[in-house]
Amino acid sequence: MNITVAGEKKNVADGLTVSKLIELENVETPQYVTVSVNEEFIESGAFETHVLSEGDEVEFLYFMGGGQ
Repeated sequence: MNITVAGEKKNVADGLTVSKLIELENVETPQYVTVSVNEEFIESGAFETHVLSEGDEVEFLYFMGGGQ
C-alpha cells in the first residue's frame, strides 16, 4: 500500500502499525515523538494497534522545550 511519511511517498506492507513504522523509519528517541496521521494526533498508547491505511499521511513531530 502507498502512504506518505514526512512528505515522502512510500510503499509499505498492508497491516503496518504506527509502532512498526517508527521502527522502519529509524525514528530517533521514539519515546518523545508525537505522530499525526491525516492531521490527527495518535495517542502513544495506540501506536501498537493503530493500523495505517492506503493513502494515509504520517508526520513525526518533536516538541522542544527550553528558552528563558
